[in-house]
Amino acid sequence: MGKKIYHVDLTEEERNRLEDSKTAKKRKRSDQRSLLLLASDRKGSLVWTDVEISREYKVNVRTVERLRERYVLHGIDIALFGLPRLNEDKIKFDGAVEAQLVSLRCSDPPEGYSSWTLSLLSDKLVSLGIVESISPESINRLLKKTKLNLGGLKNG
Repeated sequence: MGKKIYHVDLTEEERNRLEDSKTAKKRKRSDQRSLLLLASDRKGSLVWTDVEISREYKVNVRTVERLRERYVLHGIDIALFGLPRLNEDKIKFDGAVEAQLVSLRCSDPPEGYSSWTLSLLSDKLVSLGIVESISPESINRLLKKTKLNLGGLKNG
C-alpha cells in the first residue's frame, strides 16, 4: 500500500457527534461512515489501519481511503452525507415539451428530408426555444414513452 496522504484528526466536537450517531438503532450509510471515521481517527481510541477497518466493517480499502479524502478536503458533513446532487430537482422536460415534441414529430419533416431524425428534432426544439438543449438520446426516450419512436416498423 502507498503512503497515506489524507489523515483524519477529529476534533472533540466531531468525535462526540460521531459517537452519538454510532448508537442509533437503525443503520444508515452515514452511520457506517461515522464508524469508519472514528476508526480512522489518529487521536482516537481505535487507530486502525485501512486494512483492519475494511475487514471489520466489510468495506473495500478504497472506500476507507475515499472517505478520509472527503473528510480532509470537504469536511465532516460531506464525508458523512456525500456531495449534493446537481440538477436533482430540475425537471428539464415536462408535459408541455413532450406535447410540442409529439406535434413536431407528427408534422412534415424539413425540406430535403423524407422523415424526422433524432438530431433534426433536437435541433428544431432548440431553435424554436422550447428547450435550451436536448440530446438526440433524450428525444428517443421521450418518443418511446409516447410510442412514436423513429425505429422501423416490425411485422408480427
